[in-house]
Amino acid sequence: MDKPNLILYLAAPRGFCAGVDRAIKIVEMAIEKWGAPVYVRHEIVHNKYVVDGLRELGAIFVEELEECPDDRPVIFSAHGVPKSVPAAAQSRNMIYVDATCPLVSKVHIEAERHHANGLQTVMIGHAGHPETVGTMGQLPEGEVLLVETAEDVTTLQPRNPDQLAYITQTTLSVDDTTQTVNALRARFPAIVGPHKKDICYATTNRQEAVKAVAPMIDALLVIGAPNSSNSRRLVEVGKTSGCKYSMLVQRAKDIDWRALEGIKTIGITAGASAPEILINEVIDAFKTRYNVTSEIVETAVENIEFKVPRILRESTQ
Repeated sequence: MDKPNLILYLAAPRGFCAGVDRAIKIVEMAIEKWGAPVYVRHEIVHNKYVVDGLRELGAIFVEELEECPDDRPVIFSAHGVPKSVPAAAQSRNMIYVDATCPLVSKVHIEAERHHANGLQTVMIGHAGHPETVGTMGQLPEGEVLLVETAEDVTTLQPRNPDQLAYITQTTLSVDDTTQTVNALRARFPAIVGPHKKDICYATTNRQEAVKAVAPMIDALLVIGAPNSSNSRRLVEVGKTSGCKYSMLVQRAKDIDWRALEGIKTIGITAGASAPEILINEVIDAFKTRYNVTSEIVETAVENIEFKVPRILRESTQ
């Protein structure tokens, strides 16, 4: 039986960003330097395939520092940690490596600068997300107020409306965040914002690529984890950009083939913590069922690279 024809539009950029690449490399180099096991506080990045692969190499993933022994190295995830975590590791004389993405660290520094200038900070982010928890934990209790949506701005009660600044999680929807920032500026005209947007280049680029591909396709698949903020935002961006069927899948086995019956065009992208091997797995799954013609829709070229911490670049001697 002849396979139906399908045009597959591959969004670019997609998949791994520089911060995720660096975080994975940090775990691999730490195991190479100190041997297994190496402990990692929280999933190093939000992707099961990546975490399972590092576990096989000798990484042990825990939620809290208390679960780590004093005599083994510990790595803090790419999402960042509250200040209290490295302080606790230091007090226990632990070897620790901070894999916080440099673009998240930039937001931490901004928060500290606002605090030093006597400003209370509003954070636009998702409650409970490790990055939000880590960023809010850079300052004393009560110094960071969290808002998730533009609606939340109406109930905000700052200490002094004229002494406010705002920062954002790096993996938010660019469009939704613009609405929230506009609401903050309307209610608090004196509010101070970042010199450069906090939403990172990788999140922005992947969303722009989805916006470009959405009008051309019958369906969009985003490869990523359910707990990955930037992956979930890509699904939302697909829907708001005109592609009603936008779904998040972790692996090819998660594809709902019945829902895709009759499609002629599909878009594929991946969140910043999804490896290329999973993207290829999904493409191969389509090739077994369809006569696939592939096209790349590229909206930006990424060539950013972040250095790993000095402790890992130094020899073990």
